[in-house]
Amino acid sequence: MRIVFGLVLIVGVALAGGAMYMAKDRISQYQNVLAVQRAELDKAVAVTEIFVANRQIRYGEPITKADVRPISWPSAALPNNAFTDASALFPDDERPRIALRIMERDEPILAVKVTEPGQDAGVSSRLSKGMRAFAITVDVTSGVSGFLRPGDRVDVYWTGTGNNESVTRLIEPGISLIAIDQNDDLDRNRPVIARTVTVEAAPEQIAVLAQAQATGRLSLALVGVRDDTVSDLVEVNSNRILGVEDAPEASAAPEVCMIRTRKGAEVVNIPIPCTNG
Repeated sequence: MRIVFGLVLIVGVALAGGAMYMAKDRISQYQNVLAVQRAELDKAVAVTEIFVANRQIRYGEPITKADVRPISWPSAALPNNAFTDASALFPDDERPRIALRIMERDEPILAVKVTEPGQDAGVSSRLSKGMRAFAITVDVTSGVSGFLRPGDRVDVYWTGTGNNESVTRLIEPGISLIAIDQNDDLDRNRPVIARTVTVEAAPEQIAVLAQAQATGRLSLALVGVRDDTVSDLVEVNSNRILGVEDAPEASAAPEVCMIRTRKGAEVVNIPIPCTNG
């Protein structure tokens, strides 16, 4: 009986060993196939390592190394200004970058979404090279009922007196807003009745806006997010609203120059070409 039991035990161990060997061999085959497939995939799609958010990062939060992680991203679809090097994203551990807008988990960290190292997430960090910030006074009517947000574009209209009549004119089309009152958070989504809006403009544009604000009233018209058109010159006066045609300007009579000369006892006027001298 013991001999039979021993034989059964030996056969069982042999079968179990054979099964383990076959399973190990099959797993090795699967691993080899996966390695070949990965190698072929790497050849088919070139990838670049970029950094993405490891969590939701909100406006104004400092970005630390724990907040990001590297992933492989298709090189052909690499986002502009993405960080591909940790030393570029974190050049100074004591002066972190600050988020300029909300970033969701797994969203690429882009240079336009963060400040320079140690820089505050204020208006000055938003200004493009050569551009300046200018504040415009608004109310519930001129400020589009509080629906303006940082990042929106607006057309600026001036209403004042010109040529002895009231006129409204489009003076700056498609100008960008960078702050509402003292808030420059791009992620704000609640309507707020603002007292001032801050726009980004070139120095020459600011001169126009300053003169217009000093001599009349400015109103803003919100431009659609997908609207890439540029408004033409628009000017409306009271006659246009009332449907009255403007009287044509009288053409100036040509200037005539004369000299007086005497012919005997008679004085005669003789026309001559006019000169500016």
